Amino acid sequence: MRPLQSFRTQIIKLQRLAQPYFLPVEDSNGWQFLLLSVALLAVVVGTTLLLLTGVVAASGALIPQLQSRFLPGVPERVAAIWGSPLGAVIMGLTAGGIGCFVAMRQKLRQGRWLPWLLLGVIALLLLVINGINVGISFIARNIDNAQVAYDAPGFWRIVSIYGFCLVVALPIRTLQNYIIPKLGLLWREWLSQRLLGRYMSDRAYYQLNPNDEQHAEVDNPDQRISEDTRNFTGTSLSVTVGILEALLTFFSFILVLWGISRTLTLALLVYATGGTALIVFISRKLVQLNFQQLKLEADFRYGLVHIRDNAESIAFYKGEQQESQEAERRLGGAIRNFDRLIIWQALITMIQRSYDYLSRFLPWIVIAPIYFAKEVDFGVFSQASIAFSQVFGSVSYIVNNIDSLAAFSASISRLEGFQGSIEAMEAAPTATAAGDRSGSILVRQASVVPPGSQVPLVRDVSLEVAAHQRLLVVGPSGCGKTSFLRVVSGLWPSRGGEVLRPPVGELMFIPQKPYMLLGSLREQLCYPMDPARFGDEQLRSVLEQVNLTEMVKRYPDLGISQDWPRLLSLGEQQRLAFARLLLNSPDFAVLDEATSALDVVTEERLYRLLSERGMAFISVGHRPTLTAFHDTVLELDGSGGWRLLPAAGYRFGST
Repeated sequence: MRPLQSFRTQIIKLQRLAQPYFLPVEDSNGWQFLLLSVALLAVVVGTTLLLLTGVVAASGALIPQLQSRFLPGVPERVAAIWGSPLGAVIMGLTAGGIGCFVAMRQKLRQGRWLPWLLLGVIALLLLVINGINVGISFIARNIDNAQVAYDAPGFWRIVSIYGFCLVVALPIRTLQNYIIPKLGLLWREWLSQRLLGRYMSDRAYYQLNPNDEQHAEVDNPDQRISEDTRNFTGTSLSVTVGILEALLTFFSFILVLWGISRTLTLALLVYATGGTALIVFISRKLVQLNFQQLKLEADFRYGLVHIRDNAESIAFYKGEQQESQEAERRLGGAIRNFDRLIIWQALITMIQRSYDYLSRFLPWIVIAPIYFAKEVDFGVFSQASIAFSQVFGSVSYIVNNIDSLAAFSASISRLEGFQGSIEAMEAAPTATAAGDRSGSILVRQASVVPPGSQVPLVRDVSLEVAAHQRLLVVGPSGCGKTSFLRVVSGLWPSRGGEVLRPPVGELMFIPQKPYMLLGSLREQLCYPMDPARFGDEQLRSVLEQVNLTEMVKRYPDLGISQDWPRLLSLGEQQRLAFARLLLNSPDFAVLDEATSALDVVTEERLYRLLSERGMAFISVGHRPTLTAFHDTVLELDGSGGWRLLPAAGYRFGST
């Protein structure tokens, strides 16, 4: 991809990520966001001029002797601005900027005025600090001249002015260093909640987590929502503030530098432009390596989390060697990529250092001839060095921050890719769009085909499970029993035909290995409902009903939190899942070998509880005793065929 096209693509991605927090993308154009940004700067400049005018007026009225000492020449410059057309132009632009925000006030709803306000405060602080820095450059010049002239009173007067500037600048810098990360924190909270909401809607979290990591459309969504969001918001603000500060510094000090030496100014611009172009060209590889490093680090971390989550199974299998090899493979990928990354970082750092060291000679080389010709005073050396350093730093912003900009570009691509994938899924039809049908589960001519495959596991199946009816699904291993349940439950779309199911809340799926959330025993039982809906006695009663009386004795405090997947056996987890099912009490249940780890007596007790509740259900199982609790059997043959048979008298011999 060409550099300009790549840059344009990144800008579009940045707009899609950044603009919604400040201005809705759906009902606004990019130029409106740009217009508000310019309007904000106009308001900040006008506010700064008004504040400066107020300070000058107040100091002149209250402490005129201190005004002449600490603000030399400032009242005259302020008066010159108001006495020229510039003052009217600034006030006109300020009024226009305020008008833009008033006109777009409806689009700044839902708290979007707050980030604009904080941005305005940040810009105001930058402008004030920049003005103080310009003043300090003249102070440095006067200090050197006073020293050369042996003017002790003048020297101490100028030093006191310098101290006054530092006293004023310190709280401003402190406030700025607080507001910038505070705005980043608010932005991160908003963006994380937005992405998390989309990630958890329409089962995007399920569809964006394929088993094949190498072909995952979006790797490690957890990292993108947590780390990439944090890096993006923090770096976006630091880059924005850095660019704004660089622009203010450039336009302020370029005038000072131009007044000292036009030759020095032109030499600086040529040198900085060439150096920046060279660094940007070399850093293109750095962007690719940073992108890859984020992915590999996330893969390595996920491997370690996988070991932690399956610690007991690994210990039973004594699979430490295999798990170590896999973790080391993931670590090796991250190490090899980082090795290449540090090589390129070292190369770019060398060029940056050379670029910086050579720049220090330019002021001396250009100013020395005119100083020895007695065309300028000695203090010009200090002022020229300060002005040159400020302008050079502003035009070299990209060079000085190329590492963070490369990482920033990588985070933009990862985060926008994640957002784009979710938006594409929202626009595409999903399995849940098949339709709702209160009172029954209806399947018409639907085929069960795994994602990414074209071979159906079950062809053109048609059946209905009405209220109080029970269907048992049987067949050889791998014939598509669980896949059929996924289609019925809405996790997978059907290939052709249609599937109608009860609305959300009236159908509940219980897998063979129940889900154990991070939380208390009370929350485990009530999930996904609000625990406040149930009293402790009701929860203890349902635990006893599913033969978990010992758990009631072990944990009298239902608010206790434990590592439940590790602490409870699979049989206990399955019984707890049935307790959860009884509490939620849906009209329909889908049970995928939900009693496989239980003895026959306990299994019969649990199914009897469901029957007593009048609950309709679809079960997958292999035990002949299950037929007593079902009306119909769906038999799958493993070749795509199927048949419906009465449960009474059904024999499991062929399955």
